[in-house]
Amino acid sequence: MIVTMPADIAFSFHQLPRVAQRHIRVFQVQQFLDRFAMGLTVAVVALALIDRDMDLFQISLLFGVYAVTTMAMELPFGGLADTIGRKPVFLSAVVASLISLLIFLSSRDFYVLALSFAFIGFGRALRSGTLDAWFVETFKVMAPNVDIQPALAKAQWANAMGLAFGAICGGLLPDAFGDIAVDHGFGVYDISYVASLIMMTVLLCFTLFAIREEPRPLNPKALRQGFTSVPAVIKDAGLLALKHPTLSMLLLALALVLMATNPVEVLWPTHVKSMLKADYANTTIGVLTAAYFFAIAFGAALSPRINRMFNRRNAVSLCVAIACLAALQIALALQGDIVGFVGVFLVFSVVLGATETPASSILHACVENHQRSTLLSLRSLVQQLGGAIGLIVVGGLAERHSLPLAWIGGACVLIIAAVFTGLLAKRLRR
Repeated sequence: MIVTMPADIAFSFHQLPRVAQRHIRVFQVQQFLDRFAMGLTVAVVALALIDRDMDLFQISLLFGVYAVTTMAMELPFGGLADTIGRKPVFLSAVVASLISLLIFLSSRDFYVLALSFAFIGFGRALRSGTLDAWFVETFKVMAPNVDIQPALAKAQWANAMGLAFGAICGGLLPDAFGDIAVDHGFGVYDISYVASLIMMTVLLCFTLFAIREEPRPLNPKALRQGFTSVPAVIKDAGLLALKHPTLSMLLLALALVLMATNPVEVLWPTHVKSMLKADYANTTIGVLTAAYFFAIAFGAALSPRINRMFNRRNAVSLCVAIACLAALQIALALQGDIVGFVGVFLVFSVVLGATETPASSILHACVENHQRSTLLSLRSLVQQLGGAIGLIVVGGLAERHSLPLAWIGGACVLIIAAVFTGLLAKRLRR
């Protein structure tokens, strides 16, 4: 069933009811803490794996383990969140992240590290489609018929800012305290993982006490019913996506986008480090990672303005952004010095941030509340599939040829994604 959205009232934060304003602020803080904890390791994960004697192909395989685990668990846990509640499932995700960090810190063996990445994927699967759906549904109750895209942009801004500040700290810590970590038998980059462990614990406490959700039955019978209803929820969501051309085209385009851009996001530190002075390389990579997320936050904040330029036609905005990404990814691959790379990389990041809320707005307009978490999980699943394929292919090409050449191949995939979103825009206009 297609949900026809009413004409939305223009968003104005100061004119919202106080309860809706508080709802946005609480979610922003929660998203900031979550991404700050993740950002502490994002800046150094590829370098930490190289420090553990992994090559580019092994790094790609480890991220593939993460993606495959996420895909295997994505829809079941999205459906479970719809059934037993979003908050309990998210709290379980944080516990999975804590276990992942502990495993990573305990070993340098490829197979043990693969287990750590599997727990990251497990945590990602539990996260997706949980508090995002809680935020959207609660906001709609508190502020009926108000345009939700700017509210989503505010949440995305906090998300990216958390990653940015986390990345700064994650890059700075190895340069500042790496020698101390080595003296205590840890790797140089393990200090960032210890900091992430601490922040995940803070996130667990904040979510437990600050996020308010009407409790749902959690007795064993209700839990069994939650799991047994998952196949039916998945079936309904899958059929909705297959029968709904808008959803099908959107999900395919998003999978192609992640297939092309995920290898850039994961592997760029290994490419840039050779351009930098060794003494400050980790801090510089941390700052550049932060700049990447600041740029994404800026792109997310800018997206409502861009959307208004195209008369609030989200599919047109998305199509233009993806086409720009293709051109920028080719330009990025051709850069041979750090100044040129940084300039193109930041513009690339701004455009990447601008793609998030138009895609989310299209998705949310196509589903009802009882399937919202599951469809968000389905979106994450297809994107993870695209990202996993892209990483494995690019990792292999990078080992045989070069990373820039592999990135240019990814730009061709972005062109295909732009064609699909162009067709989607044409369909929605009709």
